[in-house]
Amino acid sequence: MRIRPGIEMAGLSDIGCHRENNEDRYSYWEPADDDQFQSKGRLAIIADGMGGYEGGQEASRLAVETIEEVYAGTPDSEPQALLVSAFLSAHQRIQELASERAALHGMGTTCTAIALLGNQLYYAHVGDSRLYLVRNGSISRLTHDHSYVSRLVEHGVISSEEAESHPQRHILTAALGAGSEIAPETPEQPVALDAGDVLVLCTDGLWGVVHDDEIRSVVSSKNPQEACRELVQTAKQRGGPDNITMQVLRVSADGSQ
Repeated sequence: MRIRPGIEMAGLSDIGCHRENNEDRYSYWEPADDDQFQSKGRLAIIADGMGGYEGGQEASRLAVETIEEVYAGTPDSEPQALLVSAFLSAHQRIQELASERAALHGMGTTCTAIALLGNQLYYAHVGDSRLYLVRNGSISRLTHDHSYVSRLVEHGVISSEEAESHPQRHILTAALGAGSEIAPETPEQPVALDAGDVLVLCTDGLWGVVHDDEIRSVVSSKNPQEACRELVQTAKQRGGPDNITMQVLRVSADGSQ
């Protein structure tokens, strides 16, 4: 896989300590053609499937493949609109496959996808996988969890600290393939990135057992490949109750894109 100058990137997925299969999926894509790279940039996707032994794997696979296919294959369109269109296509395809095969009924997946065009970050998000931005020693979460517990926090029923260990924190209120319609979360404007910024995409198998400040510390002090290995290992040392998947992308210090 070719990665052009401008970022350092690594990804890692692990089954964890208690699951029989890995229902997570991730991908990173750049167009082979340099001219297309100028209009498409870079695409990174992460997904955490649900819906039984086979369903979760199928949903996350279909989401990642569809989003990459639509984003890569649709000519002359703005990145943010492309991401939303790709999410809607993935939602439809997952539902169609679930209706054709009884064993896949009820399957769905979280999904977080980013497009990097120059120093501009676009993203779309459904579910409770997360996108973080680490900048100048601080970490901020760019996405909001579409979950029951997140709603409780928003309405002041529980605190954000209580949410981290709430027994129902994994109940989703939105997922690709679930419900009649989806409304992907998107930024109002693309996020301008600076040299040295680090983007982290991860499933709840990581953030559920590794705190935000720990993620910040590791990705700030290690290269992306080392950071992925160390954080996944930390999650496993803490029980690894779920599949653990992450991607780390660091904007190069020279800022070349």
